[in-house]
Amino acid sequence: MSEHDANARFARETIVEPAAIARARAHALELGAAPISPAVGAQCALLAAAGAARSILEVGTGAGVSGLWLLRGAPQAVLTTIDNEREHLAAARQAFADARIPATRGRFITGRAADVLPRMNEGAYDIVFIDADAENVIEYVEHGLRLVRTGGLVLVPRVLHGGRVADPVQRDAVTSSYRSLVQETQESQAVLAALSTVGEGLLQLARVAE
Repeated sequence: MSEHDANARFARETIVEPAAIARARAHALELGAAPISPAVGAQCALLAAAGAARSILEVGTGAGVSGLWLLRGAPQAVLTTIDNEREHLAAARQAFADARIPATRGRFITGRAADVLPRMNEGAYDIVFIDADAENVIEYVEHGLRLVRTGGLVLVPRVLHGGRVADPVQRDAVTSSYRSLVQETQESQAVLAALSTVGEGLLQLARVAE
């Protein structure tokens, strides 16, 4: 085992996932709603805590795993989550209730993100978390950067796409979208960008003042 592999394995195995999130993860897998890894979840919780987030927008609810991680880091935040799968939203509601998250801290919107995001208020969120429709990820990130306040974060998991993004031979639509997103945000003057290789990868974008 290489040093890199050993480090990655150690990082994965040292994370302790709270019981409520572990239950939500099991339900997500039953529904076929692939949840973010505990490693990415823990990183999101830390970022939410460090930024003292009070208003979070999530694109792609799944069964509530990512939302629970974000709210773990920001215990006073209100999370608005968008998904077009009613079953996923219902599972997330139940997961929040099981975790004793007050109903006032969750806002659940049923609909396509492409239809909902243009109607949302600019600069209204501390964090926008995007985990839906990988083929439309660049469009969603553009909306996310409009919706976060200056200094706010846009977080995009799965950007390494199972190692495909790093392989120049891979040129399918999703891989190309993620690759373009990483490259373009690194070169942008509108954001500060960092790419974490923990778990399935997490692109972190901070909106800077114009």
